[in-house]
Parts: sequence; structure tokens; C-alpha cells
Amino acid sequence: MRITVATTIAAPMDAVWKAYSNPDDIVQWNAASDDWHTTRSTVDFRPGGKFSSRMEAKDGSFGFDFEGTYTTIITNERIEYAFGDRQAVVEFQEVPSGVHVQVSFDSEETHSIEQQRDGWQAILNRFKFHVENHVAR
Repeated sequence: MRITVATTIAAPMDAVWKAYSNPDDIVQWNAASDDWHTTRSTVDFRPGGKFSSRMEAKDGSFGFDFEGTYTTIITNERIEYAFGDRQAVVEFQEVPSGVHVQVSFDSEETHSIEQQRDGWQAILNRFKFHVENHVAR
């Protein structure tokens, strides 16, 4: 099943695009809650390039690597990537209030659809906060 989350960010496209693809920014926003964080991120931002983000509970109880391969990159418009046997699409669209960002991804079997949607939406909301409060100031 395909799940979609979205937000609109009050910032210029260049700032949004850079923050989504820059490892220094990714470690600042890539977490679903305050008790998690991304400890490292690597990005080879080109079709065929690999990415990896180490996500860990701040108490050290659990962690995992979220990694995959970029399949399509259209600057300021679209990022597609594969992670495991799943795929995701991130779309960027300029709107009067800033940039609308929509992420669609293939669900997995371990967590409920609601948990997956809520988690990915929380990460996207943290991305919005990061860009509006730290990047586009």
C-alpha cells in the first residue's frame, strides 16, 4: 500500500531543497520524536547514489540504518529512491505560501498504516520546523 504525507513550508525552494538533501541538515531534522535522533548521515546525491542515516533512540536502547539508493533526481521538483524492496517519491512544488512537500512511500508489514503515516508525518513536520526556524532565517 502507498502512504502519503505532506506539508507546506514557508521558505524559498532553494532552502527547502538543500535542507532535504544536505547531510548536515538531515541530522538536525530526521527524527519522528524528541526521544530519537539521527547521529550521522551520508548522501551521494545523484541517480544511483547511495544515502544512509543512522537513527537511534537517545537512551541508546535501539537504532537502525535507514539507507537506500536515489533512482531519480529532478532539481527542485522530485526525488525518488529505493530502500530495501520499497520505494519513495518526494515532490516539491512552489505555492504562494512557500513550498509544498509531499512524500509517498510503500508501506511495510511490521507497523500499522497509521503508525507509519504518523511517523513519516512527524519527520516531515520536524523538517518544516528546521527549515522555517534554522535554514530560511
